[in-house]
Amino acid sequence: MIKVKPFDIPKREIWEAFKKVRANQGAAGVDGQSITAFEVRLGDNLYKLWNRLSSGSYLPSPVRRVNIPKASGGTRPLGIPTVADRVAQEVVRRHLEPRVEPLFHVDSYGYRPGRSAIDAVRTARRRCWRADFVLDVDIKGFFDSIDHDLLLKALRRHTDCAWVLLYVERWLKAPVLREDGGVEPRHAGTPQGGVISPLLANIFLHYGFDMWMMRLHPTVPFERYADDIICHCRSRADADALKAALEERFLACGLTVHPQKTKIVYCKDTNRKEEHQEIAFDFLGYTFRPRLAAWPNGKFGVSFLPGASERALRDIRHDVRQWGLQRRSDKALDDLARMFNAHIRGWINYFGHFYRSALVPTLRRIDLHLVKWAQRKLKRFRQRPRDARAWLSRAARTTPELFAHWRLLHGNSRTLGAV
Repeated sequence: MIKVKPFDIPKREIWEAFKKVRANQGAAGVDGQSITAFEVRLGDNLYKLWNRLSSGSYLPSPVRRVNIPKASGGTRPLGIPTVADRVAQEVVRRHLEPRVEPLFHVDSYGYRPGRSAIDAVRTARRRCWRADFVLDVDIKGFFDSIDHDLLLKALRRHTDCAWVLLYVERWLKAPVLREDGGVEPRHAGTPQGGVISPLLANIFLHYGFDMWMMRLHPTVPFERYADDIICHCRSRADADALKAALEERFLACGLTVHPQKTKIVYCKDTNRKEEHQEIAFDFLGYTFRPRLAAWPNGKFGVSFLPGASERALRDIRHDVRQWGLQRRSDKALDDLARMFNAHIRGWINYFGHFYRSALVPTLRRIDLHLVKWAQRKLKRFRQRPRDARAWLSRAARTTPELFAHWRLLHGNSRTLGAV
């Protein structure tokens, strides 16, 4: 007699979930098992996982905590589930996302199909032209503070699937293995790094913020990317009132508005003459601030615009230094292009959307490192940095497609020495 499983989870769902996890790669969890190692006995591992999920006996392993440095200082804790747990979470994510995605707010952009951070920045730019003030909201330790009971209550509004609710609750309560080897229980939060965490965070803030704004502040536009939130207000008084109301709202949801990082910003430009202390804010790697720009009538003026933030540019410069280009004299120029073009192209594709000139000086640093590479690689340039710059400049003009940033830097016959 065939024993019927209490939960009907198709085997095909396990396979599809694994393919997504494999494509995303990621580090090993507490068991030390990589995706490659998991694949050695792939059939057995996936069958075992399906059997446990379908029978209700699945229990997640502790989450491995890794502290990564934050650009603003300090560290951010990431929770790394095991490969099997990531596959299980992807199964649940595939079940939940089609049910909640159509209900999410139009101005929620984070971790949603067909939406991107650039969409959020573009919308924010347009609205900063229309409203004088921005409330830049920072939620203190959001992912570590999510109230489990409130999250499960919100989740039940979208599904009554017993195995989904069961396993989400088990993931929320799974203990954390610290880097020092200690294990600690978790009573709140959903760890950044989990497959299911972004969707759960969106569900929580859908009710905790988005729907609350629609009910009580329907005339205030906002953009939200996960827990990064900016709201557009007509006046300073409106921004002050919204800030106070949000502090109360988030407190009721078990969250805390960061008192130092949450601020009210005046979107200063040529036509806005008031004086305010805060005239800039960061959002998704861009700094919004007054910048000189060409206007449609052909004149120049100051507009409130996004450009790559100094923090983002500092991270790029750090990455370029870590490449150690000048020490790679065993490589040819086209070898270096193949090795690093994906990184360069990614920076241009993201930070080149708005006020691209803010990115140019940092990209020029790559060429300065290439000049040092040429001096080590080619004996005739050892004591002749000017000749090395001229040689690289000719290479950029004759083969502008070699490095991803060369068309941007040298498209108008710019030289390496130009700023």
